[in-house]
Amino acid sequence: MAALRQTAGSGVLETCGLERILEALKLLLSPGGSGSSSLQITKHDVLLTTLKSNLSALEDKFLKDPHWKQLKLLRDEIANEAEWRQDCMDVTWRFTSQTLLLLLCLKETMIRLAVEFNPGKPNPRTPEAAPALSPDTLSISQQKTVQSVLQFVVTLGVCPYLVPGVGVPVSYRTEFGAVVRDVVCLGAAPSAPRRLYTSCKVLLNVAQHASLGSLIFCRHFGDIAAGLCQLGFCPTKRKPLNPEEEVLTEDERALSRKALRDILDQVYQPLAVRELLILQGGPPQSYTDGKTQVMCRAPAWLRRLCGQLLSERLMRPSGVQAVVRGILEGAGAGAAGGSDAEATAADWKKCDLIAKILASCPQQSVSPEDYYRDICPQILDLFHFQDKLTGLQFQRVATTTFITMSRERPQLAAKYLLQPVLAPLHRCLNTAEVSESDMVPGTILVTEEELSRCIEDVYKVYVVGNEPLTVLVDSLLPVLGVLFSLYCFTKHSVSHIRSLCQEILLWMLGKLERKKAITSLKGFAGLDKTVPSLHSLCHFRAATQGGIMITIKEAVCDEDEDEALYQKVSSEQCQVEHLGDLLSHCQECGLAGDFFIFCLKELTHMAVEDEAELKSKPFSGKNLLELEQHQTLLVEGQERKLLVLQLTAVLCERMSEQIFTNITQVVDFVAATLQRACASLAHQAESTVESQTLSMSMGLVAVMLGGAIQLKSSEFAILKQLLPLLEKVSNTYPDPVIQELAVDLRITISTHGAFSTEAVSVAAQSTLNKKDPGGKREEQQQTSHERYSNVSYHHLEQQRSHCTSNQTSLTPNAPLIPQEVREPSITTNQKSGSITTEQLQEALLSAYDPQIPARAAALRTLSRWIEQREPKALEMQEKLLKIFLENLEHEDTFIYLSAIQGVALLSDVYPEKILPGLLAQYDGGKDKHTLETRMKVGEILMRIVRALGDMVSEYREPLIHTFLRGARDPDSAHRASSLSNLGELCQRLDFMLGSVVHEVTTCLIAVAKTDHEVQVRRAAVHVIVLLLRGLSQKATEMPVQLTTALRVVGTSLFALAVLGGILAAYVTGYQFIHTEKHYLSFGLYGAILGLHLLIQSLFAFLEHRRMRRAGRPLKLPSPLRRSVALCIAAYQEDPDYLRKCLRSAQRIAFPDLKVVMVVDGNRQEDAYMLDIFHEVLGGTEQAGFFVWRSNFHEAGEGETEASLQEGMDRVRNVVQASTFSCIMQKWGGKREVMYTAFKALGDSVDYIQVCDSDTVLDPACTIEMLRVLEEDPQVGGVGGDVQFQDWYSRKN
Repeated sequence: MAALRQTAGSGVLETCGLERILEALKLLLSPGGSGSSSLQITKHDVLLTTLKSNLSALEDKFLKDPHWKQLKLLRDEIANEAEWRQDCMDVTWRFTSQTLLLLLCLKETMIRLAVEFNPGKPNPRTPEAAPALSPDTLSISQQKTVQSVLQFVVTLGVCPYLVPGVGVPVSYRTEFGAVVRDVVCLGAAPSAPRRLYTSCKVLLNVAQHASLGSLIFCRHFGDIAAGLCQLGFCPTKRKPLNPEEEVLTEDERALSRKALRDILDQVYQPLAVRELLILQGGPPQSYTDGKTQVMCRAPAWLRRLCGQLLSERLMRPSGVQAVVRGILEGAGAGAAGGSDAEATAADWKKCDLIAKILASCPQQSVSPEDYYRDICPQILDLFHFQDKLTGLQFQRVATTTFITMSRERPQLAAKYLLQPVLAPLHRCLNTAEVSESDMVPGTILVTEEELSRCIEDVYKVYVVGNEPLTVLVDSLLPVLGVLFSLYCFTKHSVSHIRSLCQEILLWMLGKLERKKAITSLKGFAGLDKTVPSLHSLCHFRAATQGGIMITIKEAVCDEDEDEALYQKVSSEQCQVEHLGDLLSHCQECGLAGDFFIFCLKELTHMAVEDEAELKSKPFSGKNLLELEQHQTLLVEGQERKLLVLQLTAVLCERMSEQIFTNITQVVDFVAATLQRACASLAHQAESTVESQTLSMSMGLVAVMLGGAIQLKSSEFAILKQLLPLLEKVSNTYPDPVIQELAVDLRITISTHGAFSTEAVSVAAQSTLNKKDPGGKREEQQQTSHERYSNVSYHHLEQQRSHCTSNQTSLTPNAPLIPQEVREPSITTNQKSGSITTEQLQEALLSAYDPQIPARAAALRTLSRWIEQREPKALEMQEKLLKIFLENLEHEDTFIYLSAIQGVALLSDVYPEKILPGLLAQYDGGKDKHTLETRMKVGEILMRIVRALGDMVSEYREPLIHTFLRGARDPDSAHRASSLSNLGELCQRLDFMLGSVVHEVTTCLIAVAKTDHEVQVRRAAVHVIVLLLRGLSQKATEMPVQLTTALRVVGTSLFALAVLGGILAAYVTGYQFIHTEKHYLSFGLYGAILGLHLLIQSLFAFLEHRRMRRAGRPLKLPSPLRRSVALCIAAYQEDPDYLRKCLRSAQRIAFPDLKVVMVVDGNRQEDAYMLDIFHEVLGGTEQAGFFVWRSNFHEAGEGETEASLQEGMDRVRNVVQASTFSCIMQKWGGKREVMYTAFKALGDSVDYIQVCDSDTVLDPACTIEMLRVLEEDPQVGGVGGDVQFQDWYSRKN
């Protein structure tokens, strides 16, 4: 079939030989059958009988069919040259020998056909015709035949002769393999090693042909490699006693070893790695059941050999990729980057396995350093694959390997992994030596690609890997200053590496020791010049591809010195602000609090230095150089002081009330303020500002010791740090009241609160009552984090005022006294789903605490957990309900109000379960509760009614019936309460009482007439008035549907009347005016048309005149507080139309108009619209853009949940932070485009204007449409007057 299209001179005999060979192979594979009923015997007998019959049929063909003569001659020729025995008592080996001979015939024939093939010149008349096919090409059916033959050869000629443990046993593969194992006769000559050697040798010979080699190695490489391993490396048990024993010679074993290495070098390397791993096998396995078959473990020599060969694969160029692909593809993931790639990347066990393999130095390597030198560049390349799924796999493997190497050999990992990764950042450090060739202004030190790759690699290793190893932390610490400078630069524009820099900095600051972290923050702020930072000659610049690069600064001219100074001051101020933003994310770990305390201590040192400078003698230098140096030091000192003040002010503004997380930080804060006050008192006792500071500190200590915080013994040990300072205050401060308070505080701290004077209690009470002088503060207990932060938050505000007074020299007001602690709670800072079983049990126990504040705090905490839908709290709903109901009868207001809130919140979650029980308690009955308890239950019911909203109609009848029964209660107060609750319920039901309205009115009238108590009759009259008002409004309000229906009916009746009149006039032939022969006439229809035209024109004129009169300037609130965003939807728009649209949007006369263009498509052919956006609107600093692989409803290819969320955040940031923004997103239609614009804008603007990308807008369109919306509150949307812009160019 492959050579039917050849010319006559190409050798017909050989062509027929190719077909005959394939026919002979099919004949050998012909199936057989047997009529025996015994299954086991049938399988063996059928196989042997089929093999014998097929061999006999082949010989008969050779002897009787003259067309097979040429093939017989070729087979005999190859058989005579063969070096193995074809005659054997074993039928399976005879069959294998004949099959091998035919395969060799097939190879020789295909080679001859390829040599004799002459395709000739192509026909110029038909250049589109396909070239002639080579005659040695096999068709699909012929390839299937050859594959089946190869399967038989491997099954009968290779697998049965492998020793146990070498390769996968044939009996484990298929049921046919188990039959083959039993029918092969190993005792017959030739011996098993000779048969295996012959089969492997012939298969390798056949595989020399490219087409046949691909068929052999793609499926049977593992079996052939196992055979060659056994032939070349398996140790022999003993030497042959006589030459008659057939064993392999040493030359044959050497040839087998050489053949193994040759095929390992030829095949696809991941395939070689996978098969070697299979041959090497895993650890020994044991099974306790008797049904599971246990595979024999690979022998030791094979395991060592496979390990050596795998090491050789690894040490080759691109060997790391081959090993990674081989393991991942062999792990069931298909090809790397296939459909199962994400599942493979998520399997950490495989990644750990690969990391251990790559991190282990093989024995073949000269030294570990040589191994790391060769392997580490390949590991770093795994981070940079462009294919998304493959990159995801390799990134996970590279990260795990990076960390494993850093853990096992930190010095080598630092040299060959970390140094190359961090090299771009080290290149621009102020400690680095920049060569003279790179000193030229404008020289690019770090390119955009290098910097982006460096930041991404650092993020993958540090943040994603999340292993704070010493070598990793120490390597990144010197370049943190450069990273912070880069982070500050990215804050000025839209950059994809901003979030990466922020995550890296936060990770490092969280993992560093606290002293090192504080030192790094000092370096970020410019307070510590010893911390490495960005080189003074280097600066960041925006690159052409949207990234960032590092270049040498341009030389500053004398004329630009003022501008340079301004840029420097602005940069320092921005760095301080960005540092405050960064620290706002470090409050939970306590770093922000520690750094704030450091700033306060610096303020104290500054005050001491100022006093020392005032007392020091004027400097008298000997020469001008010393005087200049002295002045420089003074200027640097002043800069440092200003920087500390600015930094403290920024921290006071940016930090929240949770800045202090433990009592140690609170004590340090108090100590810093006391030290500052003491230092000032030593020099100026009458300072009002310092008096405020001292009052604030003393008041804070009094609050902590006065009972607002339950202090432990360990916390008192921390408070003892304040004793020396308090003693100093008691000895130096002139006010005797403060001296006495300081002494009392020292006594209270020293005795751990066992002895507390009245002065401490008075000071604490006065401090707490400062904010609430009426004494209505609700007391609760609180946990350490909340109480510490709440106690100190007001003092943080006071410190902010101190910083302001220091900078502006304003005269402060009265001495500052700490305000009241905010209402504490047990777990205010707990997030939903974060409570533990221990916390829940502690709260339940505290709900029975005899101390009122502790019990109230526990009830409030349980209520908050219910409101936050905490699963663990909701699981105990019955127990919580019991606790709340028991606390309803408590006499303290704070307790039962907290219980009422808890029952109401619990009923909001499970109304169908709790509401019937509450109604029963309110109604009384056998277990009648006290009047106070029933009144409290009524309050709960009303809260539930308010919380249910429209859903209250679901429980309308039981609520109404309960309140009606309450109106007949013997107690007058309960009757009045029930009627009041009934009135509010009717209002919540919108007075739709249904079938019980007659019941309600009858009951109310009876109560108003017959009840003896005045308050009850007043309550009934009040409810009647509510019902009358509500029902009157409902009666007089005509529903919108009814109004519309009446309008439709009226219009339809008028139309029918007009139509009837016209038909009557037409039938009767009546006309008002007509000529003699009725050429012209004017009848009823014409009159109606004329009247309609006249009325329509009149109303149009009146509307036009009203609009002209309304054409006055827009009266907006002053100042302009209305913000408008213009959303442009673009999809494959004509370039000229798009330019006109954007230019018209740029000319719109409305202040601060935000323009958002969303392109429906992110492919390459859509990029021209982004270019037009840059051309028209991208020249300003307020412009931003983002190319998004996804949209809000459909993730792009390769997007994970985290990257999708990051993309959404970036879209919002770009749109809200830019005046002109362009978003290119995944195609989703116009609705998706509009959704993206509205979602990104959110509530950042008041109005949204929309148009298509082929619309040219009038400059006054926005303000005119806004006029209508502002003047008429009934108008919800305005449309413009849409016309054809190119009207005159149209022929129609």
